[in-house]
Amino acid sequence: MTKYMKKILEIVQTSYAHLTAEQVFQELRRTYPTVAMATVYNNLNRLWEAGQIRKVSVEGLPDRYDRTARHDHLLCQRCGKLVDVDLEDLTDRLERQTGVSLLGYDLKLAYLCEGCKAGGKPR
Repeated sequence: MTKYMKKILEIVQTSYAHLTAEQVFQELRRTYPTVAMATVYNNLNRLWEAGQIRKVSVEGLPDRYDRTARHDHLLCQRCGKLVDVDLEDLTDRLERQTGVSLLGYDLKLAYLCEGCKAGGKPR
């Protein structure tokens, strides 16, 4: 694992902010000021493909990266705000209902955050 990959993994695993590649890049530049954006994208993809981080995709927004610890998300349908929520692990129940062995699942619950309910701007 390269020094960049190690640091990117640390950045994603210690953040609860669901960082975009651009945000990871800005954070990584604090330690490695000459790093290229392509290095960040390449390493994020490698870490995601290896199952060391999660990629959270929301239509119309940049992909965000997250730690792999078991949790789900609330997603504001108006502004795109993504918030962690700890729900019961549904793996066993879903496996019984589908009849297949699951590798995992990604649950995003749609809602309107308080700011959007109070009249926030649409995405």
